[in-house]
Amino acid sequence: MAAPADMPPLMRLHGAAYATALAEYFRSQGLDVLLLMDSVTRFAMAQREIALAIGEPPVTRGYPPSVFARLPQLIERAGNGEEGGGSITGFYTVLSEGDDQQDPIADSARAILDGHFVLSRDLAEAGHYPAIDIEQSISRVMVDVVPQQQMDLARHFKQLYSRYQRNRDLISVGAYVSGSDPVLDDAMRRQLPMVSFLTQPMHESHDYASCCEQLAGVMA
Repeated sequence: MAAPADMPPLMRLHGAAYATALAEYFRSQGLDVLLLMDSVTRFAMAQREIALAIGEPPVTRGYPPSVFARLPQLIERAGNGEEGGGSITGFYTVLSEGDDQQDPIADSARAILDGHFVLSRDLAEAGHYPAIDIEQSISRVMVDVVPQQQMDLARHFKQLYSRYQRNRDLISVGAYVSGSDPVLDDAMRRQLPMVSFLTQPMHESHDYASCCEQLAGVMA
């Protein structure tokens, strides 16, 4: 389903609703549906155009209240169907100006969704792909779908990665004295394997089991 930017705002709203309705139909047939929507921000902009045209006052960075009411109405239609039925797994892209995580649409989407991948401009410019900032990315359902051992490995990985990133400037200028912080020493020792684990060429694929094995190898 396509509703490009040159279409009237009402058609763009209907495009998002229609795509979700199609996914709901297949879910009602007992199928597991993957819904990809690009983007929630353009959906919000279309609603803003309509709301401002009918006299609704802007409240947050030019967005009227109806925008923040429409977002959960759209997104929360995804998820599991009735017991024994199908499901909709939705991936919604959100655009923010200048990587601003306090953008009102990004902030509202984070409150609705079960998790989010934050893409970093700095990582992309450094040639690190996929450019996922794991410090800011989160899954609220991970604890319910992965074993405790993997949770512990992922948490330890993230702690070491974050510790290194926060001290990267000290390390690069040689101001850090080895042995001052055992956790940072461990992070420095594992840095290259960690970066290798986080990067992946476009045409390369890994299944879930191999990713778990690689993570365990990095943290061994």
